[in-house]
Amino acid sequence: MKKIASFILFTVLRWRLNGDFPKTPKKYVVIAAPHTSWVDFPIAILARMASGVMIHFIGKDSLFNGPFGFFFRALGGTPVNRSKSSNLVDAIIKIFNSKEEFRLGLSPEGTRKKVIEWKTGFYYIAKGANVPIVMATLDFEKKQIKISEPFYATNDKEKDFAFLRGFFLNIKGKNPDLS
Repeated sequence: MKKIASFILFTVLRWRLNGDFPKTPKKYVVIAAPHTSWVDFPIAILARMASGVMIHFIGKDSLFNGPFGFFFRALGGTPVNRSKSSNLVDAIIKIFNSKEEFRLGLSPEGTRKKVIEWKTGFYYIAKGANVPIVMATLDFEKKQIKISEPFYATNDKEKDFAFLRGFFLNIKGKNPDLS
């Protein structure tokens, strides 16, 4: 699958990968942005497959209904019910703590719409599980995915968020007006 994904991503679609998903540590949270289109998902899945590093994801439970449920689970997805009030952060921390190897990809925006403020769940998951954050861009203008080195959150959330958001400056999503 790695060779097929690489062929599609790099040769057919002409994307470039700047950096790679780390093989170590074996646990981390990946934040990918900007998330402006459904097209982000197949590009991210191809990049993950081309890298050879398994990165899981969560998605709204309706995506996992019907015939596509098997497909999304096979790709490493887990459904979440966003209409219920549940402590998803704690549940994901427990998953991290129960596994020797686990990487989770999330969109810090939490939606494909334009947002001013990011959701904070990814940050509290990383802090609670004591795992780093790896940043990955989806730059459709340059057809480039840039991947950062692991970043460990500190006790200064505002400074950390300024650093994290800085990595994504001037990145154009599929729908640039939503970036």
